[in-house]
Amino acid sequence: MKENVLERMERVGAKRKMADFNVKMNMDFDFKVKYAEIRAWEFYNECAARGLNCHVSVGGLDSITLFLFLQNIGIYVPGISVSYLEDSSIQAVHKNLGIERLQSTKKKDGTRWTKVDIIKEFGFPVISKETASKIELLQNPSEKNKTVRHAIMTGETGEYGGFQKNSRMKLSQKWLEKFGGYENDTEGVAYGMPDFKVSSKCCYYLKEKPCEDWAKEHNSVPYLGLMASEGGRRAKSLKINGCNYFGKSTIRSAPFAIFNRQDLLQIALDLDVPVPEIYGKIERKPDGTLYTTKAQRTGCSMCGFGIHMEKRPHRFDLLRERNEKEWNFWMYDMGWGHVLDYIGVAWKDEYIPEGVQIKIGDVLDG
Repeated sequence: MKENVLERMERVGAKRKMADFNVKMNMDFDFKVKYAEIRAWEFYNECAARGLNCHVSVGGLDSITLFLFLQNIGIYVPGISVSYLEDSSIQAVHKNLGIERLQSTKKKDGTRWTKVDIIKEFGFPVISKETASKIELLQNPSEKNKTVRHAIMTGETGEYGGFQKNSRMKLSQKWLEKFGGYENDTEGVAYGMPDFKVSSKCCYYLKEKPCEDWAKEHNSVPYLGLMASEGGRRAKSLKINGCNYFGKSTIRSAPFAIFNRQDLLQIALDLDVPVPEIYGKIERKPDGTLYTTKAQRTGCSMCGFGIHMEKRPHRFDLLRERNEKEWNFWMYDMGWGHVLDYIGVAWKDEYIPEGVQIKIGDVLDG
């Protein structure tokens, strides 16, 4: 009989591995930097022994910093990116660093997927990848995913899930209220149901698959700028599998896996990393905490993962400041404003920072 999830976690010693990893996450900065160097070289040498090349998958500040960290310790490997998806200031840094620019995945008709295509075909990337994938299953019911849909609604898993009664598969109550209505008849509930689709597929078609295809063509495996402290669906995997992972279908290295945001910003300062303008500058608060003066996180201009957790000015407010024409396109033409209204994120009123005085003429003119 095929082992279930709980049995597999027991077999691989998941609890012990996660506990050990958490200890490393709490070590000091110097330890983490040295640990990252050891793991990076360990991965490079093992790949060489296996006849594999290496590369860095580059996007925003985290992976730009990783790319330069590797060079600083003597590991010179190519950097690749679907750069056109990033902010123009990130694209400029990529160009200066010699990052190879990739294109999005081709569709069956030979044209390439675009951000607009993804939203129209699959739905909006909102809340988080994990939550979006669950909502997507609810919106696309089948006999095959019946057990998973029940787990999403109730937390009750089937045989493969170990017959758990309150598993993490359950969608949080907040989002069940908004998106659980697809199972009202099946589960005997009365939840809401949006008039738009939700999907987690955007990253796959626009970023992940192009990088995977490049990697196959060049017999190469990636260094990734992932950190377990960022949470999300990859955090548990990083803690169980560690910085370097050599699996049957996946090989990757995440040298910064034990870093937190402060560690990342500190090493960026130490290496004099070129910070893309969208982030502003790396500065220090009176209590010593490092932060970026503008965006804390970046990604595709139409990405809504995590938007509900951001304080204003959030990413769409900042997009409005940079490019109001693009902001109007996404908010009104593509319907992002309607999606944000549904999940309770303010966007329509132009954000005014505290302490900024508004002239009466500005109000009247508006």
